Amino acid sequence: MAKHHDTGYKELFSHPELVQQLIEGFAPPEIASLMDFTTLKNHSGNYITPLFEERFEDVVWSVQVHWQGVTERLFLYLLIEFQSTVDPTMPLRMLHYVACFYQHLLKTKVTTTAQGLPPILPIVLYNGLERWHAAEDIDELVRPTPPLFLRAYQPHLRYYLIDEGRYTPEQLSAIDSPLSGVFEVEIASGDRASLQAAVDRLVRLILADPNKARLDALITRWLKRHLRRLGAKIDLTQVHSLIEDNAMLAENLQHWAERERLEGERIGIQKGERIGIQKGEREKAQATARNLIALGMLTDGQIAQATGLSIAQVEALRTETQR
Repeated sequence: MAKHHDTGYKELFSHPELVQQLIEGFAPPEIASLMDFTTLKNHSGNYITPLFEERFEDVVWSVQVHWQGVTERLFLYLLIEFQSTVDPTMPLRMLHYVACFYQHLLKTKVTTTAQGLPPILPIVLYNGLERWHAAEDIDELVRPTPPLFLRAYQPHLRYYLIDEGRYTPEQLSAIDSPLSGVFEVEIASGDRASLQAAVDRLVRLILADPNKARLDALITRWLKRHLRRLGAKIDLTQVHSLIEDNAMLAENLQHWAERERLEGERIGIQKGERIGIQKGEREKAQATARNLIALGMLTDGQIAQATGLSIAQVEALRTETQR
């Protein structure tokens, strides 16, 4: 079973600024151009039934969209998935989640079957180490492909995938929003130097945002939670603002990187010493075996037992001495 963490992403996407940045920066531009982001409304709640035991972070927003003279409310179902492996059942999960959400809308009389179900944009935001390769439409799981007369009766639901790890630093740099900075920090987490550079860029993006005070507090909480998940051995208690405390955070990150470097060197030295000892013991055993072979009094099995070498190794040494 996948392990899920308190990533802080659910808190990030409980704020309309981050939802807008997600759609404008990472969704198809033709979708974002239809949306009036001033109408964003949070509908997050527990719409997932116990069919699946695993807990996911789900966030639901609605926003007015305009096309061809029609104004309609579109629901954004954002499923935040954090696990180390790709989930091949995601199309089935999303079909179930969307069906449960529609049932909720009917049960709470947000709409009726006569009025019709509102459009929905299912989004999977994925941040696992492995690149996502699962099917993105439920009909891809129906195999073999049914004959033509049956295809119209198969379920169809496609989700829009945002796989953070597929974005290069250059692509993220072209998206000028604090959320792109958050994603860059996530991707850079394995490299301490890159992590510091990503944090510095994130601070610049927050400073340039019109909602910088609100985003600073929000993203600072997220970053502290993220660093704890990474196992950062630094004091974060005095970090309350990325803008005001960035120098302190940078110093702590530098010390963390230095400690990791020294620890790596220490482990390397210990490993080298162990290898040296093992090599010396092996050479000593081989020298003893050669002497016993030269005496001609013991079998290969007896020599192996006396020296700790394998019979194959003793046989190789005997062949070597007979050349």
